[in-house]
Amino acid sequence: MTTTETNNKSQVATQSGDMVEVFDTTLRDGMQVEGVSATVEDKLRIAEQLDFLGVHYIEGGWPGANPKDEEFFARAASELTLSTSTLVAFGSTRRPRGKVDDDATLRNLLAANTSAVCIVAKSWDYHVTSALQTTLEEGVAMVGDSVRFLHGNGRQVLVDLEHFFDGYKRNPEFALQVAEAAVMNGATHLVMCDTNGGSLPHEVHDIVTAVRAHVGSDAVLGIHCHDDTGCAVANSMAAVRAGARHVQGTLNGLGERTGNTNLTTVIPNLELKMGHTCLPTGNLSRLTSVSNHVAEVLNRPLNPQAPYVGTSAFAHKAGLHVSAIARAKDAYEHVDPEVVGNGTRFVVSEMAGRATIQMKADELGLPMDGPAVNQVIDDLKRLEHEGYHFEAADASLELLMRRAAGWTQDFFRVESMRVITDETTSGSFTTEATVKVWVGDRRFVHVSEGNGPVNAIDTALRAALLGRFPRLARVHLTDYKVRILDGATATGAVTRVLIDATNGDRTWTTIGVSPNIIEASWRALEESLVYGLLHDTEL
Repeated sequence: MTTTETNNKSQVATQSGDMVEVFDTTLRDGMQVEGVSATVEDKLRIAEQLDFLGVHYIEGGWPGANPKDEEFFARAASELTLSTSTLVAFGSTRRPRGKVDDDATLRNLLAANTSAVCIVAKSWDYHVTSALQTTLEEGVAMVGDSVRFLHGNGRQVLVDLEHFFDGYKRNPEFALQVAEAAVMNGATHLVMCDTNGGSLPHEVHDIVTAVRAHVGSDAVLGIHCHDDTGCAVANSMAAVRAGARHVQGTLNGLGERTGNTNLTTVIPNLELKMGHTCLPTGNLSRLTSVSNHVAEVLNRPLNPQAPYVGTSAFAHKAGLHVSAIARAKDAYEHVDPEVVGNGTRFVVSEMAGRATIQMKADELGLPMDGPAVNQVIDDLKRLEHEGYHFEAADASLELLMRRAAGWTQDFFRVESMRVITDETTSGSFTTEATVKVWVGDRRFVHVSEGNGPVNAIDTALRAALLGRFPRLARVHLTDYKVRILDGATATGAVTRVLIDATNGDRTWTTIGVSPNIIEASWRALEESLVYGLLHDTEL
């Protein structure tokens, strides 16, 4: 529990080395973004993932601020086993004109029972006089008293210098006095915060350089940036160039307003581009999986174009690029995607050339000769002109390529399909689907009801097929998306339908396009089941 002098010295020693500590605040700052909420169970699972990634510090929340954070720290003590990370409780300095011994915030920090705590301190004189409505002398005393109290109770103390860059620009003398008060009373870290997110890289570099000259090796200098100008990652890197050896941020850049420094970008930048060590050896390859795992837990889809970890980060669509990559893989990739746990993808569309098709076929294990490749190119151009979008429908693309190579599906053959929707006397609607299907030499006719046409068709088709293919019960739809492609024609517009499905082991997407939304849905649904049967290894 107690932070030893040896640990303090090792922390400070990183100031002059190549190690840059990673402090993750997803569980606090990350929860402040609109539309994101996490249960205590979610927070525990995310903490496990952050430890698996290998960050140095995990900020768990503000004990005493709400029941959820209180429960989190209580459960973390008995349920969370961290192998690489240190759990941190967050809070603030004592109140103006108050005493540390009876300050509720400081007592809650001790009650959280973490070996390290991080407190936020006002370092902008404007905030001290206007927000706290106290004197600058009292503002400095609040920091010194709080750090001394926590340090005296055996805690490692990190201090977030709130609004530091704004404060330094206006009154550098006061900003440095706050930093001095923290260090002189036992703080191991001085974290300069760009709380409003308005600073630019050259400003951050110059100010961190000045602070480093003033503080020397008495504490580890850290950086905490918000992304209001789109510069959070660049600002963090500028701070490291100037001597900071501690970077705070969130997974996937979550955070208030426009977000915080995105750790999934800044970590590989620091390691791969600047030669620093941020994670244990080999752990950088876990970055993509952890990023996606956290996104799933929070039900916050990962930006596909996110650097390093996005699905499109190493995806190549233009035929000219793919042709070059076929000869030299690093021609259009700034790093090996496998280093961050991602992979190269060849996106097939009407822009694809022969090299793209051939490489996609090799990826799928499909033998394709020249005529078959040409057939795929012709089909893609025709179908995408009609409204298909195969970049978003991996399963439909594979089926198209297999058909061009001579494959035909013999699982089932649909003779006809009909959908009827009726309004009942109570004003509600019922939907009934009739499907006539051949499975081998046997003909099946099934009628099913559903809460809509797609559900009714799906139920009827499955009823016809389950007797022969019982493992279809494992396949279920996870999403159904409709897009109108030509709004000018109103209800007569061409409709694109995308269906996501899973069998528990893999997920896939199929597509259907038609002026008739029922037909478009049917095409996507039929291909979804065919794809599921095609990749069922137990058939």
